Amino acid sequence: MLAEIITIGDEILIGQIIDSNSAFIGKALNKIGVDVLQITSIRDHKSDILNALDQAKKRVDIVIITGGLGPTKDDITKHTICEYFNDNLVQNTAVLEHIEKLFAKYISTPITDINRQQALVPSKSEVLMNLYGTAPGMWIEENNKVFVSMPGVPFEMKGLMKNEVLPRLQKRFDRPFIIHKTVLTYGMGESAIADKIETWEDSLPPYIKLAYLPNLGRVRLRLSARGDNKKLLEDTIDSRIEELHKLIGDIIVGYEEDETIEVRIGSLLAKQGKTLSVAESCTGGMISQSFTANAGSSAYFRGGAVTYATSSKIDVLGINADIIEKYTVTSSEVAEAMAIAVKEKFKSDYAIATTGNAGPEKGDGDVEVGTVFIAITTPNKTFSKKYIFGNLRERNIGKTVIKSLELLLKELS
Repeated sequence: MLAEIITIGDEILIGQIIDSNSAFIGKALNKIGVDVLQITSIRDHKSDILNALDQAKKRVDIVIITGGLGPTKDDITKHTICEYFNDNLVQNTAVLEHIEKLFAKYISTPITDINRQQALVPSKSEVLMNLYGTAPGMWIEENNKVFVSMPGVPFEMKGLMKNEVLPRLQKRFDRPFIIHKTVLTYGMGESAIADKIETWEDSLPPYIKLAYLPNLGRVRLRLSARGDNKKLLEDTIDSRIEELHKLIGDIIVGYEEDETIEVRIGSLLAKQGKTLSVAESCTGGMISQSFTANAGSSAYFRGGAVTYATSSKIDVLGINADIIEKYTVTSSEVAEAMAIAVKEKFKSDYAIATTGNAGPEKGDGDVEVGTVFIAITTPNKTFSKKYIFGNLRERNIGKTVIKSLELLLKELS
């Protein structure tokens, strides 16, 4: 069962927005046993859309289209779909009522005829009701091929996928089982892991594939199995992962499908009745954001302070200026002082602190670019680690976040 995703919009091609829709759709389709053969991004041009639809029809069973369903003249997807299927637009009463209710309840500006035109849909389509916006989704079948068109607004598209598209696809097609389990590892590089598990990898059955997914100090190991016997696939993957634990269990921290490292830390803190605070310099709030992005984080996350400038470390956290003068702002002493100070300020049980020179220039300090100190304070101790990550700013910040989480997880575990 093959699918193609077509994203429509000049804004994607010129890099004005990132195509997060395709990643979400591809993952959602794969979970129900549908393989994505290709992802195509095209301009808001009728000829390009028509050509993309024609080519996709030859390759796949399911064509998923996003974008170009807005009320303005540059949104031409509906009209182009009508031309492709030799169809015409008709007004859908249910959609029109939905649009009018949205305007009456949530939108302060008066509804216009342009807004009402969102209720026009191809006559051959089945309407997929968009609960979060005015542009409905559309489902069209022709010659055993399914074409689905959805708005490009991510939260509207996600609602349609979950509530309408996936249930219909599951009912419409017989599909194989595709099982993924991704092991999260921290603290060892891709090549070193591959060397340690080479014999194990070579012994995997042919219906299980292993992929290495390295990124900033962590490596994800994804096991993928495909077949008609779901229990056999799940049992085989589980047994192989048990063998993997015997080889590299010291660097395995969890499973992506279950929880991220931030969620796992949060679960451990909540289970132990403990709390966390964060003081960030070179990471600029990214550690705090990684926790607060998860629902329920208020149960364990007390707060954070972004003390980016040297003066803010003194004024906000109360770090003794003499310590900074003696050891420099990028030092283990300052990192530990930051961790202790933020722990006291927010009255938390644990704290993380980061200070360093992410680059590309030296800034207030005189240490080598890429030098970072991470401090952890617990109910019983405070310690810090020094790292030299290199001269790429974005990479340095990302690795500092990951390493901070890894250090805290080890303490909690």
